[in-house]
Amino acid sequence: MTAGGTGAPGIAVLDYGIGNLRSAEKALQRLGADARLVADPEVASGAGAMVLPGVGAFGPCAAALRRSGLEAVVRGGVEREVPFLGICVGFQLLFEASEEAPGVAGLGVFPGVVRALPPGVKRPQMQWNRVDRRPERHSATLAGLPEEPWAYFVHSFAPEDGEDVVATCDYGGQVVAAAERGRVWGVQFHPEKSGSVGLAMLANFVRATERAGSARS
Repeated sequence: MTAGGTGAPGIAVLDYGIGNLRSAEKALQRLGADARLVADPEVASGAGAMVLPGVGAFGPCAAALRRSGLEAVVRGGVEREVPFLGICVGFQLLFEASEEAPGVAGLGVFPGVVRALPPGVKRPQMQWNRVDRRPERHSATLAGLPEEPWAYFVHSFAPEDGEDVVATCDYGGQVVAAAERGRVWGVQFHPEKSGSVGLAMLANFVRATERAGSARS
């Protein structure tokens, strides 16, 4: 699935100059997806789906996204209901703000603020942890995964709880692990580092991308 006329891939992994982008691209390609790192905003806007990874800190990642010209692409894709996946800090950027970077605005796709992990725990959380589903919420992100999936987390901050949250993990209390709003998905863990569980979650996103493409054609 390649968008016509733009040279855009089916899934654009947004390359805004931060590290560790290649691993997300490779994991999607391993699943047979037409996924590619894209730095050009025009090409990215023609993609059938978008992935926003992120490592490091909220402030520098937000600044890099704006400098790259890809912030407008993200906003446009969300408005057009293009399938979208935020990973780790890329997930955090979908919220309104972060305690890590006072005064720096997030994208505001999800309501709420990113908060520091609970007091008394080691920061960052750098470990495998169980992902606990919200029983009252159907999750397209976690569909078909084991009843108690384990995923790999590396983070010192996480979004605050809210109505879009579909899963948490226990780390000194409930910590948000995943959220969904329509075709926008976000995970605090790293699916590309989470073995078969992470690949299954990414496969859900690939299938959602394919369904969206079929609906548009």
